[in-house]
Amino acid sequence: MALLIGWRFGALIGGLVGLIGLAVYPAVIYPMLHIDEYKEIQKQNRKGLKQEDIQPGNMKVWSDPFDRKK
Repeated sequence: MALLIGWRFGALIGGLVGLIGLAVYPAVIYPMLHIDEYKEIQKQNRKGLKQEDIQPGNMKVWSDPFDRKK
């Protein structure tokens, strides 16, 4: 097997970095660039749901432990 030196080594490293970037883009970068779109999707998905009904293990819904007033 030939040693990877010079431009071949650079092409290998560049290809690996490119593949990682391609894999990360749809899961991390796209949602960060399109925040409003994802907020709207969450709003649509949460329509008609009451937090108390879906809270697991009959746990109390989160409240501010310091009881701050807005």
